[in-house]
Formats: sequence, C-alpha cells, structure tokens
Amino acid sequence: MSDPIALFDVKAQQSLIRADLDRRIAAVLDSGRFINGPEVAELEATLAAFAGCGHAVGVSSGTDALQIAMMAEGIGPGDAVFLPAFTYTATAEVPLVLGAKPVFVDVAAESFNLDIADLERRIALVKAEGRLRPRAVVGVDLFGLPADWQAIEATCAREGMFALDDAAQAFGAALDGRRLGRWGHAAALSFYPTKTLGAYGDGGALLTDDADRAELYRSLRTHGEGKTRYEVERTGMNGRLDTIQATILLAKMSLFEGELAQRRRLGAAYDAALAGRVGVQVAQQGAESCYGLYTIRLPDPEARGRVQQALSAQRIGSGIYYPKALHHQPAYATHHAASIAGGPPPLPVSEALCHQVLSLPMHPYMSEADATRAAETVLAAL
Repeated sequence: MSDPIALFDVKAQQSLIRADLDRRIAAVLDSGRFINGPEVAELEATLAAFAGCGHAVGVSSGTDALQIAMMAEGIGPGDAVFLPAFTYTATAEVPLVLGAKPVFVDVAAESFNLDIADLERRIALVKAEGRLRPRAVVGVDLFGLPADWQAIEATCAREGMFALDDAAQAFGAALDGRRLGRWGHAAALSFYPTKTLGAYGDGGALLTDDADRAELYRSLRTHGEGKTRYEVERTGMNGRLDTIQATILLAKMSLFEGELAQRRRLGAAYDAALAGRVGVQVAQQGAESCYGLYTIRLPDPEARGRVQQALSAQRIGSGIYYPKALHHQPAYATHHAASIAGGPPPLPVSEALCHQVLSLPMHPYMSEADATRAAETVLAAL
C-alpha cells in the first residue's frame, strides 16, 4: 500500500531547523526574558519586512489580533460589523465580545470569499433601518486566497468604515503584487501550528502601515499601559506574544519562502488534475493564494462522503472546513435573526458550501505526486 498523506504535517519541517530551534530556545531559557523578550521585536521587524508594511505587533493569538484591532477603533454596542457567514468562529465572536452586532454576508460561489454585491446590499439595509451604525468590514482570505480587497477598501472608504483583513489562513498570499498586510487598515495573523507560518502553540500578529494604530495595539495587548508599565491609559487586555513562540517563528521564517513556493506548486498540481471536473477555489485576477488549505466543492453531501471514505481507505487525509455556516451556529443564530429588521436576506452560497466542501492534503513537505494521487482518488470516487 502507498505511504499515507497527512492533511497537515507539522513535524517534517522540524528536522530541518531542529538545531536552530534548540539554540534559540536555549538562549531564551538562559535569558529569562519569557515575556516581551528581544526576539519579539526581532520577529515583528521580520514580519513587517516580509509583508512590506510599516509595522507588525505580536500578540497572543489570531483571535486576540482581531479583538485588539476592533478595540482600537472603539467598536462596541450599536455598531454593525460585516463579515462572511462561511468562515471560522473567531471572526464572528469578537464583535459580540465587544458588544457589537455581527452582520453575516454571503460568499461568492467561485472564490468562497466575501460577496461584494451582498455586502453592499446588507450595508444599505442596515443604514436604511438606522438601528445600527455600519462600522467595520472584516474580509477573510479564506483557505489562503485573498479576498477582493480593492472592492472592500472602496466600500469602506465611501462609508467611513474600518477595513480589517482576517488573514489568519493567508500569511504569504498577495494581491496585485502586494502581500497581505498592506490591504485594509490592518491585517490580523494567526500562528496556530497548522497555519502557513505556525508556532508550537498559540500566537498572532497585527500588521499595519499606520504608526498610530500600531502604537495603540502595543498598549492594548499589555493591559492598556502607557509609557511605563504602571501607567494605565486605557482598558486593554493580556494579549502578548510569548518570547519562546517568537523565537520558534524566527527559526521557521528561514524556510518560509521555499515553503510558499512548494505550496503553489502543489496548488498547480491539484488544479491541473481537478479543475473542470470538480469545483475548485477560483482566484480573481491578480490574486496569489498561499494555499493554507486546498479545498474542493463536490456536488452534494453524498458525493463528499464517498470521496472522504475513498481517501481514508488510501490513507489520505481530508477535512471539512466548515460543516455549519456561522448564522446557523447556536451562539450566533439569535443575533443573526435580529441583525436586520424583518429578518436578514438568505445566505444560500454559505449554506451550500457547508455541505459540499472538502479540504485535501496541503503542506510543503508533500510532493506534487502526492497531490496528483489525492486528486486521482477523488475523481475515482466520483
């Protein structure tokens, strides 16, 4: 039987950088600077340089990155935050934690990213009702593919809204030659272990070209402190990035460009085998995915079940991201129903995708032959 192909592989990389990891972690242990050690600042400079943006601020998770960004804008009760219905829960829970109202927007059938026409429609409905203030749009670069940031930025500029890029799955992706981190007012990153750049635990960062926002993010991540530790200027949170996680990410950055290149080769191999035969994520012109996940769209749940069973029989990993649209989740259903008077418009694409999508193995330590084998297994099952 052929070798197994894991959906993710967080171990293969380690053998290439183990000596550097051991050296860097030992240096942190020797220094005793476990919180905000110099490695955090070094990582921030490295991330900003990679993305081509002015500032990076390390934080404790991708979720906390979203929360700090919204706290900095003063988003709270009475505010409407527009975000896709087809994404991970973190994007929706943060507005609710801050007292704001998430307004779910449908996604485009081709890209699985925010549908701009539907976004415009829901903004108009909220404005006409006058009960909530349209304050922010959170665009998610789903599975590593950039959202339509030109359109999102234009909408936010016209409406005076904050544009926040949830790039948790997409560090390394680019649009029109600009890497994510330079689109919107700020971008939130996650360093969860399975992300394109993953730590050995939780971690995240905020990227921005705005020096004032970056300074505010640094204050908010450390309990709202001012120029000194015990000068508290605002209500903040404990959202710092651990020094050990920063040093692990620095070691991994030495491999990152090569890993991105391999992810794109794998994406091309999948596309060559599958495009035109099953639904695949379609990039808009000028968008370059980093393939955080490679996700296909199958005709129906029954076909997905057959494909997943066939993959499992061949020891090929797969995953379903996401099995339930956010507006159907118990935590959000009531808020969704009340977000627009008379009930919000339906979200048919988001609902359909939940029953059709399937993610195939995608990590830089598998081969193009592995991708072809997985694709052929999918097609044989259909």
